[in-house]
Amino acid sequence: MEQLDGLCVHDCTRCPDLVDSRSRIVNGVGPDDADLLFVGEGPGKNEDEQGEPFVGRSGSVLDDALSEAGVLREEVRITNCVRCRPPENRDPTTEELANCRGYLEAEIEAVDPTVVITLGKVPSEHLLERSVGITNEAGDIVEPRLGDRPQRVLLSVHPAATLYDRSQREGFFETIARAVDIAGLGDGEGSGDGQSRLGDY
Repeated sequence: MEQLDGLCVHDCTRCPDLVDSRSRIVNGVGPDDADLLFVGEGPGKNEDEQGEPFVGRSGSVLDDALSEAGVLREEVRITNCVRCRPPENRDPTTEELANCRGYLEAEIEAVDPTVVITLGKVPSEHLLERSVGITNEAGDIVEPRLGDRPQRVLLSVHPAATLYDRSQREGFFETIARAVDIAGLGDGEGSGDGQSRLGDY
């Protein structure tokens, strides 16, 4: 039986493989009215153990990028397309993504962020419902319809990409800085309308 309490899913058995592989449901963390909402693919081993998204090495990269942009992790919301760890950290299946989509859309609608940042190919393709060349499209802003309304979405590579390919690091940090600027957060250098530094990217 599915139970959705506000932004948190407490019980769900829609995906048998994920029920078997998870130790817990990993819900989003951060303010329920955050201006920035980051969407990853799904929990990994560390996230499953600790019950929080992006707490492993990828999370450290994200934290560093946020810090450099003048924002604390506690000021943003971080969630995933699926809330249960896929076996062997495989990508979630189309069916698993579809099963969890309603929870994600409900979370986005409730938080009502200024911008959603997709971290990697899977969440980008899931929200845009099309194929995405994430390396080329990183930094792009699009406005897909999520549920019954348009939502500003900023595409980004996954922070893990910067661990395997150091050349991705600068672009990832710039994308996070752009998100912070669009939301009018950080050190106050941006005007908050997303225009002040667009020419830099």
